[in-house]
Amino acid sequence: MNDQQAIIEQGRLIYGRPEALTDAPMHYCPGCTHGIIHRLIAEAIDELGLREKTLMVAPVGCSVLMYYYMNLDSVEAAHGRAPAMATGLKRTQPDKVVFTYQGDGDLASIGAAEILHAANRGENISVFFVNNTVYGMTSGQMAPTTLPGQVTTSTPYGRDVEIHGYPMRMAEIIAGLPGASYVVRRSVYDPRTIRQAKKAILTAFKAQLAGLGLSMVEFLSSCPTNWHLSPADALSYIRDKMVPYFPLGDFKVMDAVAALG
Repeated sequence: MNDQQAIIEQGRLIYGRPEALTDAPMHYCPGCTHGIIHRLIAEAIDELGLREKTLMVAPVGCSVLMYYYMNLDSVEAAHGRAPAMATGLKRTQPDKVVFTYQGDGDLASIGAAEILHAANRGENISVFFVNNTVYGMTSGQMAPTTLPGQVTTSTPYGRDVEIHGYPMRMAEIIAGLPGASYVVRRSVYDPRTIRQAKKAILTAFKAQLAGLGLSMVEFLSSCPTNWHLSPADALSYIRDKMVPYFPLGDFKVMDAVAALG
């Protein structure tokens, strides 16, 4: 009998669903990486023992589906207004852990003022920002993060920077504000980047627990349906097309955050 068989015989659980994640079947499009990010956030909440004190805020867009899948107290915000709602929740209940979960159309477009001012004020919340370069729920229109030349339903000839402007690098923008304590960009297109993303989520929560100000993790994510790619090709697209424009890395890590480990 090998070690794996011995574990099975002894009935020891070595891997299971996080308590912060419900058992509802996810209905995201095949190949969408929202589900991976949900799982990582749930694992981090469980590992830090935060489930009973966590408040989640997710606004309009594919992010709104998160309410079905997270076993947490939550509040729905209007499109783009999650940072404002999270600000109110955290200020009135400072003992709670508050996070937002937002897409690029939500955070970088209609909610740009909300996230910029929340970061500038140093609101002690954690922001998880999912960047898939399109408005995923509403048929794949151009978003503030759509790549130059990228074809969307509202840019059928590709994004022309002379007409539409350049894609916004939100991690770099937020990192430049004094109230931000921890701002990084990660992805989830292979096991290595998934592990790195999990560590970043844990650090973002730890920064909030330490009262250090706004923390944000941007995730480069896939949208196979609106990109018109297979799930496998969509993961390659993140690596080969998105990462060169949106480089992975740490854009602001305060000394106090670095000391958290």
